[in-house]
Amino acid sequence: MGGFLTDDDIAALRPAEEAMFASPIPTQVVSSDEFWPIPQTERQKQVEARIKDMADTIGPRQGMDRRRFLQTNAGMAAAFLAMNEVYGPLYAVSRAEAQTAGAADMRTAALRQQFIMDVHTHFLRPDTRIMTFVNARRAVGRAGWNPDLVGREQTIQDLMEANWFKEVFLDSDTKVALISGAPSEEAIDWFLTNDMKFDARKRVNDAAGNKRVLSHAIFTPGKPGWMDEVERCIEQLRPDSWKGYTIGDNTNKHLAIHPWRMDDERLMYPFYERILRAGNNIVCVHKGLFPPQVEQQFPHLTPYARVDDVGKAARDWPQINFVIYHSAYRFAGGGRAEQGWAQFQQTGRVDWVSDLAEIPAKYGVSNVYGDLGQIFAQSTVVEPQLCAAMMGILIKGLGADHVVWGTDAIWTGSPQWQIESLRRLEIPEEMQRRYGFAPLGAPDGPVKNAIFGETSARMYNYTRRAALESDGVARVKADYALNGAGRSNLAYGYVAAG
Repeated sequence: MGGFLTDDDIAALRPAEEAMFASPIPTQVVSSDEFWPIPQTERQKQVEARIKDMADTIGPRQGMDRRRFLQTNAGMAAAFLAMNEVYGPLYAVSRAEAQTAGAADMRTAALRQQFIMDVHTHFLRPDTRIMTFVNARRAVGRAGWNPDLVGREQTIQDLMEANWFKEVFLDSDTKVALISGAPSEEAIDWFLTNDMKFDARKRVNDAAGNKRVLSHAIFTPGKPGWMDEVERCIEQLRPDSWKGYTIGDNTNKHLAIHPWRMDDERLMYPFYERILRAGNNIVCVHKGLFPPQVEQQFPHLTPYARVDDVGKAARDWPQINFVIYHSAYRFAGGGRAEQGWAQFQQTGRVDWVSDLAEIPAKYGVSNVYGDLGQIFAQSTVVEPQLCAAMMGILIKGLGADHVVWGTDAIWTGSPQWQIESLRRLEIPEEMQRRYGFAPLGAPDGPVKNAIFGETSARMYNYTRRAALESDGVARVKADYALNGAGRSNLAYGYVAAG
Protein backbone atom coordinates (compact mmCIF):
# COMPACT_ATOMS: atom_id res chain seq x y z
CA MET A 1 0.00 0.00 0.00
CA GLY A 2 3.03 2.27 0.15
CA GLY A 3 4.54 3.94 3.18
CA PHE A 4 6.65 2.89 6.10
CA LEU A 5 3.94 2.37 8.72
CA THR A 6 2.02 -0.90 8.78
CA ASP A 7 -1.75 -1.26 8.99
CA ASP A 8 -1.38 -2.14 12.69
CA ASP A 9 0.75 0.98 13.24
CA ILE A 10 -1.83 3.19 11.58
CA ALA A 11 -4.66 1.61 13.58
CA ALA A 12 -2.92 2.89 16.72
CA LEU A 13 -2.73 6.46 15.39
CA ARG A 14 -5.32 9.14 14.74
CA PRO A 15 -5.81 11.33 11.66
CA ALA A 16 -4.41 14.79 12.30
CA GLU A 17 -7.26 16.67 10.65
CA GLU A 18 -9.72 15.03 13.06
CA ALA A 19 -7.74 14.59 16.28
CA MET A 20 -5.39 17.57 16.37
CA PHE A 21 -6.23 20.93 17.92
CA ALA A 22 -6.66 23.42 15.07
CA SER A 23 -4.01 25.84 16.23
CA PRO A 24 -2.44 28.56 14.06
CA ILE A 25 0.86 26.87 14.91
CA PRO A 26 0.79 23.05 15.15
CA THR A 27 1.07 21.89 18.74
CA GLN A 28 2.32 18.42 17.96
CA VAL A 29 4.26 16.62 15.28
CA VAL A 30 2.32 15.29 12.31
CA SER A 31 3.60 12.36 10.26
CA SER A 32 2.81 10.99 6.87
CA ASP A 33 2.67 7.21 6.47
CA GLU A 34 6.48 7.27 6.26
CA PHE A 35 7.27 7.49 9.97
CA TRP A 36 5.82 7.17 13.45
CA PRO A 37 4.81 10.54 14.94
CA ILE A 38 6.23 11.37 18.34
CA PRO A 39 3.71 11.96 21.15
CA GLN A 40 2.87 15.50 22.12
CA THR A 41 5.51 16.75 24.54
CA GLU A 42 4.73 18.31 27.90
CA ARG A 43 5.80 21.74 26.68
CA GLN A 44 3.65 21.39 23.58
CA LYS A 45 0.72 20.59 25.87
CA GLN A 46 1.49 23.77 27.81
CA VAL A 47 1.57 25.80 24.59
CA GLU A 48 -1.75 24.34 23.47
CA ALA A 49 -3.36 25.08 26.84
CA ARG A 50 -2.18 28.69 26.75
CA ILE A 51 -3.42 29.16 23.17
CA LYS A 52 -6.85 27.84 24.13
CA ASP A 53 -6.96 30.04 27.22
CA MET A 54 -6.04 33.19 25.31
CA ALA A 55 -8.49 32.37 22.53
CA ASP A 56 -11.29 31.86 25.02
CA THR A 57 -10.41 35.09 26.82
CA ILE A 58 -9.56 37.44 23.96
CA GLY A 59 -11.84 36.05 21.26
CA PRO A 60 -15.16 36.99 22.92
CA ARG A 61 -13.88 40.52 23.52
CA GLN A 62 -13.49 40.81 19.76
CA GLY A 63 -16.83 39.14 19.06
CA MET A 64 -15.42 35.76 18.03
CA ASP A 65 -15.49 32.21 19.29
CA ARG A 66 -12.30 30.26 19.77
CA ARG A 67 -12.21 28.73 16.28
CA ARG A 68 -12.78 32.01 14.46
CA PHE A 69 -10.30 33.92 16.63
CA LEU A 70 -7.58 31.38 15.90
CA GLN A 71 -8.15 31.86 12.17
CA THR A 72 -7.27 35.55 12.47
CA ASN A 73 -3.93 37.32 12.54
CA ALA A 74 -4.56 38.12 16.20
CA GLY A 75 -4.96 34.40 16.84
CA MET A 76 -1.64 33.73 15.15
CA ALA A 77 -0.03 36.36 17.38
CA ALA A 78 -1.57 34.74 20.45
CA ALA A 79 0.00 31.42 19.44
CA PHE A 80 3.46 33.00 19.29
CA LEU A 81 2.88 34.63 22.67
CA ALA A 82 2.14 31.17 24.04
CA MET A 83 5.32 29.81 22.45
CA ASN A 84 7.39 32.55 24.08
CA GLU A 85 5.81 31.90 27.47
CA VAL A 86 6.84 28.25 27.32
CA TYR A 87 10.12 28.27 25.38
CA GLY A 88 11.48 31.74 26.09
CA PRO A 89 11.53 34.94 23.98
CA LEU A 90 12.37 33.49 20.57
CA TYR A 91 9.61 35.15 18.54
CA ALA A 92 9.06 38.87 18.04
CA VAL A 93 5.44 39.44 19.04
CA SER A 94 3.61 41.93 21.25
CA ARG A 95 0.54 41.38 23.41
CA ALA A 96 -1.13 44.26 21.58
CA GLU A 97 -1.16 42.17 18.39
CA ALA A 98 -3.34 39.58 20.09
CA GLN A 99 -5.39 41.80 22.34
CA THR A 100 -6.03 44.93 20.26
CA ALA A 101 -8.42 44.53 17.38
CA GLY A 102 -6.69 45.34 14.11
CA ALA A 103 -3.13 45.54 15.48
CA ALA A 104 -2.05 42.20 14.04
CA ASP A 105 -3.85 42.96 10.78
CA MET A 106 -1.78 46.11 10.32
CA ARG A 107 1.44 44.15 10.72
CA THR A 108 0.23 41.45 8.35
CA ALA A 109 -0.82 43.99 5.74
CA ALA A 110 2.60 45.62 5.90
CA LEU A 111 4.27 42.30 5.07
CA ARG A 112 1.74 40.94 2.61
CA GLN A 113 3.71 41.94 -0.48
CA GLN A 114 6.92 40.33 0.72
CA PHE A 115 8.26 38.07 -2.03
CA ILE A 116 8.00 34.47 -0.85
CA MET A 117 9.05 31.69 -3.18
CA ASP A 118 8.39 28.22 -1.76
CA VAL A 119 10.63 25.76 -3.59
CA HIS A 120 9.33 22.67 -1.79
CA THR A 121 5.61 21.86 -2.00
CA HIS A 122 3.68 18.63 -2.55
CA PHE A 123 0.30 17.14 -3.35
CA LEU A 124 -0.79 13.63 -4.31
CA ARG A 125 -1.96 12.18 -7.61
CA PRO A 126 -5.67 11.41 -8.06
CA ASP A 127 -5.05 7.68 -8.56
CA THR A 128 -2.68 7.26 -5.62
CA ARG A 129 -2.77 3.97 -3.78
CA ILE A 130 -1.11 5.55 -0.75
CA MET A 131 -4.47 5.27 0.94
CA THR A 132 -3.47 5.46 4.57
CA PHE A 133 -5.02 8.91 4.94
CA VAL A 134 -8.29 7.60 3.54
CA ASN A 135 -8.22 4.51 5.75
CA ALA A 136 -7.74 6.69 8.81
CA ARG A 137 -10.78 8.79 7.95
CA ARG A 138 -12.83 5.63 7.42
CA ALA A 139 -11.80 4.44 10.87
CA VAL A 140 -12.98 7.72 12.35
CA GLY A 141 -16.34 7.23 10.68
CA ARG A 142 -16.69 3.66 11.90
CA ALA A 143 -15.81 4.71 15.43
CA GLY A 144 -18.43 7.44 15.34
CA TRP A 145 -16.00 10.15 16.42
CA ASN A 146 -17.17 12.44 13.66
CA PRO A 147 -20.86 11.89 12.74
CA ASP A 148 -20.31 13.59 9.37
CA LEU A 149 -18.05 10.74 8.32
CA VAL A 150 -20.31 7.85 9.30
CA GLY A 151 -21.47 5.83 6.31
CA ARG A 152 -19.69 8.07 3.81
CA GLU A 153 -17.03 6.97 1.37
CA GLN A 154 -13.89 8.93 2.25
CA THR A 155 -11.43 10.54 -0.11
CA ILE A 156 -8.14 12.34 0.31
CA GLN A 157 -9.08 15.50 -1.52
CA ASP A 158 -7.31 17.53 1.16
CA LEU A 159 -4.05 16.19 -0.26
CA MET A 160 -4.92 16.84 -3.88
CA GLU A 161 -4.20 19.75 -6.20
CA ALA A 162 -7.23 21.91 -5.43
CA ASN A 163 -6.53 22.08 -1.72
CA TRP A 164 -2.81 22.53 -2.37
CA PHE A 165 -3.66 25.63 -4.43
CA LYS A 166 -5.98 26.96 -1.72
CA GLU A 167 -3.62 26.45 1.18
CA VAL A 168 -0.45 27.60 -0.57
CA PHE A 169 -1.74 30.56 -2.59
CA LEU A 170 -4.94 31.67 -0.82
CA ASP A 171 -4.24 30.86 2.83
CA SER A 172 -0.62 32.03 2.87
CA ASP A 173 1.57 34.85 1.61
CA THR A 174 3.35 32.52 -0.82
CA LYS A 175 3.77 34.19 -4.20
CA VAL A 176 5.48 31.45 -6.22
CA ALA A 177 5.56 27.71 -5.54
CA LEU A 178 7.53 24.82 -6.94
CA ILE A 179 5.76 21.45 -7.22
CA SER A 180 7.98 18.65 -5.99
CA GLY A 181 7.46 14.92 -5.78
CA ALA A 182 8.93 11.62 -4.71
CA PRO A 183 9.71 8.49 -6.75
CA SER A 184 9.23 4.85 -5.86
CA GLU A 185 10.19 1.44 -7.16
CA GLU A 186 6.43 0.95 -7.43
CA ALA A 187 5.29 3.23 -10.26
CA ILE A 188 1.88 3.84 -8.68
CA ASP A 189 3.51 5.12 -5.49
CA TRP A 190 5.15 8.14 -7.08
CA PHE A 191 3.46 11.13 -5.41
CA LEU A 192 3.05 12.59 -8.91
CA THR A 193 4.47 11.51 -12.22
CA ASN A 194 6.67 14.03 -13.96
CA ASP A 195 3.89 14.67 -16.46
CA MET A 196 1.35 15.29 -13.68
CA LYS A 197 3.57 17.94 -12.13
CA PHE A 198 4.09 19.73 -15.40
CA ASP A 199 0.41 19.54 -16.30
CA ALA A 200 -0.39 21.23 -12.98
CA ARG A 201 2.26 23.87 -13.65
CA LYS A 202 0.64 24.63 -16.98
CA ARG A 203 -2.91 24.74 -15.56
CA VAL A 204 -2.09 27.25 -12.86
CA ASN A 205 0.17 29.41 -14.99
CA ASP A 206 -2.29 29.52 -17.88
CA ALA A 207 -5.11 30.50 -15.55
CA ALA A 208 -2.96 33.11 -13.82
CA GLY A 209 -1.57 34.53 -17.02
CA ASN A 210 1.71 34.54 -15.16
CA LYS A 211 4.44 32.21 -13.93
CA ARG A 212 3.18 31.29 -10.47
CA VAL A 213 4.26 27.64 -10.45
CA LEU A 214 7.53 25.89 -11.19
CA SER A 215 8.16 22.16 -11.25
CA HIS A 216 10.83 19.59 -10.60
CA ALA A 217 11.55 16.70 -12.87
CA ILE A 218 12.30 13.69 -10.70
CA PHE A 219 15.34 11.65 -11.71
CA THR A 220 16.06 8.11 -10.51
CA PRO A 221 19.71 7.14 -11.01
CA GLY A 222 20.38 3.46 -11.55
CA LYS A 223 16.85 2.47 -12.49
CA PRO A 224 16.54 0.90 -15.93
CA GLY A 225 15.89 3.58 -18.52
CA TRP A 226 16.40 6.48 -16.13
CA MET A 227 18.49 8.54 -18.56
CA ASP A 228 15.86 8.00 -21.25
CA GLU A 229 13.36 9.66 -18.90
CA VAL A 230 15.81 12.49 -18.28
CA GLU A 231 16.07 12.98 -22.03
CA ARG A 232 12.29 12.93 -22.41
CA CYS A 233 11.83 15.50 -19.66
CA ILE A 234 14.40 17.80 -21.24
CA GLU A 235 12.78 17.58 -24.65
CA GLN A 236 9.09 17.58 -23.69
CA LEU A 237 8.61 19.04 -20.21
CA ARG A 238 11.36 21.65 -19.87
CA PRO A 239 11.86 21.34 -16.12
CA ASP A 240 12.68 24.29 -13.91
CA SER A 241 15.00 22.07 -11.86
CA TRP A 242 15.69 18.44 -11.02
CA LYS A 243 15.16 16.44 -7.84
CA GLY A 244 16.43 13.08 -6.66
CA TYR A 245 16.53 10.92 -3.54
CA THR A 246 19.94 9.40 -2.84
CA ILE A 247 18.40 6.57 -0.80
CA GLY A 248 16.28 5.69 -3.84
CA ASP A 249 12.76 4.84 -2.72
CA ASN A 250 11.93 7.00 0.28
CA THR A 251 8.24 6.06 0.32
CA ASN A 252 8.86 2.30 0.37
CA LYS A 253 12.27 2.09 1.98
CA HIS A 254 12.09 -1.69 2.12
CA LEU A 255 12.06 -1.65 -1.69
CA ALA A 256 14.97 0.76 -2.08
CA ILE A 257 17.36 -1.11 -4.38
CA HIS A 258 18.76 1.86 -6.32
CA PRO A 259 20.53 4.16 -3.84
CA TRP A 260 23.21 6.40 -5.32
CA ARG A 261 25.87 8.95 -4.45
CA MET A 262 26.06 12.47 -5.81
CA ASP A 263 29.80 12.07 -6.49
CA ASP A 264 29.52 8.80 -8.43
CA GLU A 265 31.52 9.75 -11.53
CA ARG A 266 30.29 6.87 -13.66
CA LEU A 267 26.60 7.17 -12.81
CA MET A 268 26.00 10.84 -12.08
CA TYR A 269 28.52 12.89 -14.01
CA PRO A 270 26.99 12.13 -17.42
CA PHE A 271 23.66 13.34 -16.00
CA TYR A 272 25.20 16.60 -14.79
CA GLU A 273 26.83 17.12 -18.17
CA ARG A 274 23.56 16.47 -20.00
CA ILE A 275 21.39 18.87 -18.00
CA LEU A 276 23.99 21.61 -18.31
CA ARG A 277 23.94 21.23 -22.08
CA ALA A 278 20.15 21.59 -21.86
CA GLY A 279 20.46 24.85 -19.91
CA ASN A 280 19.51 23.40 -16.51
CA ASN A 281 21.82 24.04 -13.56
CA ILE A 282 19.73 23.34 -10.43
CA VAL A 283 19.86 19.88 -8.84
CA CYS A 284 17.81 19.38 -5.67
CA VAL A 285 18.62 16.34 -3.53
CA HIS A 286 16.67 14.91 -0.60
CA LYS A 287 18.99 14.24 2.33
CA GLY A 288 18.55 13.54 6.02
CA LEU A 289 15.24 12.66 7.75
CA PHE A 290 16.99 9.45 8.78
CA PRO A 291 17.15 9.30 12.60
CA PRO A 292 18.72 6.41 14.53
CA GLN A 293 15.32 4.73 14.85
CA VAL A 294 15.05 4.49 11.06
CA GLU A 295 18.71 3.60 10.65
CA GLN A 296 18.17 0.52 12.81
CA GLN A 297 15.71 -0.83 10.25
CA PHE A 298 17.50 0.31 7.10
CA PRO A 299 21.22 0.49 8.00
CA HIS A 300 22.27 -0.13 4.40
CA LEU A 301 20.65 3.18 3.35
CA THR A 302 22.30 5.36 6.01
CA PRO A 303 25.45 6.15 3.99
CA TYR A 304 23.25 7.56 1.24
CA ALA A 305 21.24 9.80 3.59
CA ARG A 306 24.33 11.68 4.78
CA VAL A 307 26.09 14.53 2.97
CA ASP A 308 29.62 13.17 2.53
CA ASP A 309 29.01 12.93 -1.22
CA VAL A 310 28.03 16.58 -1.67
CA GLY A 311 31.37 18.35 -1.48
CA LYS A 312 33.19 16.52 -4.27
CA ALA A 313 30.20 16.76 -6.62
CA ALA A 314 29.94 20.49 -5.95
CA ARG A 315 33.68 21.00 -6.48
CA ASP A 316 33.69 18.98 -9.71
CA TRP A 317 30.58 20.74 -11.08
CA PRO A 318 30.81 24.41 -10.06
CA GLN A 319 28.29 25.36 -12.77
CA ILE A 320 25.55 23.43 -10.95
CA ASN A 321 23.67 24.74 -7.91
CA PHE A 322 23.14 21.80 -5.55
CA VAL A 323 20.18 22.40 -3.21
CA ILE A 324 20.09 19.95 -0.30
CA TYR A 325 16.51 19.44 0.81
CA HIS A 326 15.71 19.56 4.52
CA SER A 327 19.33 20.75 4.87
CA ALA A 328 20.06 17.08 5.67
CA TYR A 329 18.49 17.42 9.15
CA ARG A 330 18.64 13.93 10.60
CA PHE A 331 16.15 13.86 13.45
CA ALA A 332 12.85 14.37 11.62
CA GLY A 333 11.07 11.55 9.84
CA GLY A 334 10.59 9.46 12.97
CA GLY A 335 13.16 10.98 15.32
CA ARG A 336 12.77 13.56 18.06
CA ALA A 337 13.81 17.18 17.98
CA GLU A 338 14.95 16.67 21.57
CA GLN A 339 17.73 14.47 20.18
CA GLY A 340 18.96 17.29 18.00
CA TRP A 341 18.70 19.85 20.79
CA ALA A 342 20.57 17.62 23.26
CA GLN A 343 23.30 17.05 20.67
CA PHE A 344 23.65 20.77 20.03
CA GLN A 345 23.83 21.57 23.74
CA GLN A 346 26.60 18.99 24.20
CA THR A 347 28.65 19.55 21.04
CA GLY A 348 27.47 22.72 19.26
CA ARG A 349 26.65 20.54 16.26
CA VAL A 350 23.51 18.94 14.75
CA ASP A 351 23.59 15.85 12.51
CA TRP A 352 23.90 16.31 9.48
CA VAL A 353 23.16 20.01 9.27
CA SER A 354 26.58 20.98 10.60
CA ASP A 355 28.30 18.70 8.08
CA LEU A 356 26.39 20.41 5.26
CA ALA A 357 27.23 23.90 6.56
CA GLU A 358 30.95 23.07 6.64
CA ILE A 359 31.15 21.98 2.99
CA PRO A 360 31.84 25.45 1.46
CA ALA A 361 34.88 26.03 3.68
CA LYS A 362 36.10 22.44 3.45
CA TYR A 363 35.83 22.13 -0.34
CA GLY A 364 36.17 25.75 -1.42
CA VAL A 365 32.79 25.83 -3.15
CA SER A 366 29.96 28.35 -3.35
CA ASN A 367 27.30 26.27 -5.11
CA VAL A 368 25.79 24.37 -2.17
CA TYR A 369 22.45 25.53 -0.76
CA GLY A 370 20.23 24.39 2.11
CA ASP A 371 16.44 24.08 1.77
CA LEU A 372 14.53 24.33 5.04
CA GLY A 373 11.58 21.95 4.54
CA GLN A 374 11.06 19.71 7.56
CA ILE A 375 14.13 21.11 9.30
CA PHE A 376 12.05 24.18 10.06
CA ALA A 377 8.56 22.71 10.28
CA GLN A 378 9.41 20.04 12.83
CA SER A 379 11.90 21.88 15.01
CA THR A 380 9.80 25.05 15.32
CA VAL A 381 6.86 23.23 16.88
CA VAL A 382 8.88 21.04 19.27
CA GLU A 383 12.22 22.71 20.10
CA PRO A 384 12.31 26.27 18.74
CA GLN A 385 15.72 26.79 20.35
CA LEU A 386 17.00 24.00 18.11
CA CYS A 387 15.35 25.74 15.17
CA ALA A 388 17.20 28.95 16.01
CA ALA A 389 20.47 27.05 16.42
CA MET A 390 20.14 25.35 13.04
CA MET A 391 19.34 28.63 11.33
CA GLY A 392 22.53 30.00 12.89
CA ILE A 393 24.57 27.01 11.75
CA LEU A 394 23.32 27.19 8.17
CA ILE A 395 23.73 30.94 7.78
CA LYS A 396 27.19 30.92 9.34
CA GLY A 397 28.41 28.09 7.11
CA LEU A 398 26.50 28.48 3.84
CA GLY A 399 25.66 32.17 4.01
CA ALA A 400 22.24 33.80 4.32
CA ASP A 401 22.13 33.92 0.52
CA HIS A 402 22.51 30.12 0.33
CA VAL A 403 19.55 29.12 2.50
CA VAL A 404 16.26 28.82 0.62
CA TRP A 405 12.63 28.72 1.66
CA GLY A 406 10.78 25.44 1.32
CA THR A 407 7.97 24.26 3.58
CA ASP A 408 7.12 20.69 2.47
CA ALA A 409 3.51 21.92 2.37
CA ILE A 410 0.84 20.72 2.28
CA TRP A 411 1.68 17.83 4.61
CA THR A 412 1.59 20.30 7.52
CA GLY A 413 -1.28 22.36 6.14
CA SER A 414 -1.07 25.93 4.91
CA PRO A 415 2.52 27.21 5.13
CA GLN A 416 1.46 30.54 6.65
CA TRP A 417 2.38 29.43 10.17
CA GLN A 418 5.89 28.60 8.97
CA ILE A 419 6.15 31.95 7.19
CA GLU A 420 5.13 33.75 10.37
CA SER A 421 7.54 31.62 12.42
CA LEU A 422 10.53 32.70 10.37
CA ARG A 423 9.36 36.31 10.22
CA ARG A 424 9.28 36.42 14.01
CA LEU A 425 12.16 34.07 14.90
CA GLU A 426 15.38 35.45 16.36
CA ILE A 427 18.47 33.64 17.57
CA PRO A 428 18.87 34.37 21.31
CA GLU A 429 21.67 36.83 22.03
CA GLU A 430 23.49 34.39 24.31
CA MET A 431 23.48 31.78 21.54
CA GLN A 432 24.73 34.40 19.07
CA ARG A 433 27.66 35.29 21.33
CA ARG A 434 28.62 31.73 22.20
CA TYR A 435 28.57 30.29 18.68
CA GLY A 436 29.29 33.32 16.54
CA PHE A 437 25.86 33.38 14.94
CA ALA A 438 24.59 36.52 13.26
CA PRO A 439 21.10 37.79 14.13
CA LEU A 440 18.26 36.97 11.76
CA GLY A 441 16.94 40.51 11.93
CA ALA A 442 13.68 42.09 10.86
CA PRO A 443 10.89 40.08 9.22
CA ASP A 444 11.59 41.84 5.93
CA GLY A 445 15.26 42.52 6.52
CA PRO A 446 18.05 41.37 4.22
CA VAL A 447 18.58 37.95 5.84
CA LYS A 448 14.97 36.85 5.86
CA ASN A 449 14.21 38.41 2.48
CA ALA A 450 17.10 36.40 1.00
CA ILE A 451 15.80 33.19 2.53
CA PHE A 452 12.16 33.78 1.66
CA GLY A 453 12.72 34.42 -2.00
CA GLU A 454 15.56 36.62 -3.20
CA THR A 455 18.04 33.76 -3.49
CA SER A 456 15.61 31.42 -5.24
CA ALA A 457 14.49 34.19 -7.59
CA ARG A 458 18.08 34.73 -8.63
CA MET A 459 18.74 30.99 -8.94
CA TYR A 460 15.62 30.36 -11.03
CA ASN A 461 15.94 33.65 -12.92
CA TYR A 462 12.46 34.66 -11.79
CA THR A 463 11.63 38.10 -13.19
CA ARG A 464 7.81 38.23 -13.15
CA ARG A 465 7.22 39.96 -9.80
CA ALA A 466 5.38 43.01 -11.07
CA ALA A 467 2.69 40.81 -12.61
CA LEU A 468 2.03 39.08 -9.27
CA GLU A 469 -0.04 42.02 -8.04
CA SER A 470 -2.71 41.77 -10.73
CA ASP A 471 -2.65 38.31 -12.29
CA GLY A 472 -5.36 35.66 -12.08
CA VAL A 473 -4.15 34.29 -8.75
CA ALA A 474 -4.11 37.80 -7.25
CA ARG A 475 -7.71 38.33 -8.36
CA VAL A 476 -8.86 35.01 -6.93
CA LYS A 477 -7.07 35.74 -3.67
CA ALA A 478 -8.67 39.18 -3.36
CA ASP A 479 -12.12 37.64 -3.81
CA TYR A 480 -11.26 34.88 -1.33
CA ALA A 481 -10.17 37.45 1.25
CA LEU A 482 -13.58 39.11 0.98
CA ASN A 483 -15.69 35.97 0.92
CA GLY A 484 -13.57 33.05 2.12
CA ALA A 485 -14.01 31.21 5.38
CA GLY A 486 -10.45 31.79 6.54
CA ARG A 487 -7.41 29.65 7.16
CA SER A 488 -8.39 26.11 8.17
CA ASN A 489 -5.45 25.57 10.57
CA LEU A 490 -5.63 21.88 9.60
CA ALA A 491 -2.74 19.49 9.10
CA TYR A 492 -2.92 16.26 7.15
CA GLY A 493 -1.45 12.97 8.30
CA TYR A 494 -1.19 11.22 11.65
CA VAL A 495 -0.65 12.13 15.27
CA ALA A 496 0.01 9.90 18.24
CA ALA A 497 -3.11 8.97 20.19
CA GLY A 498 -3.40 10.93 23.40
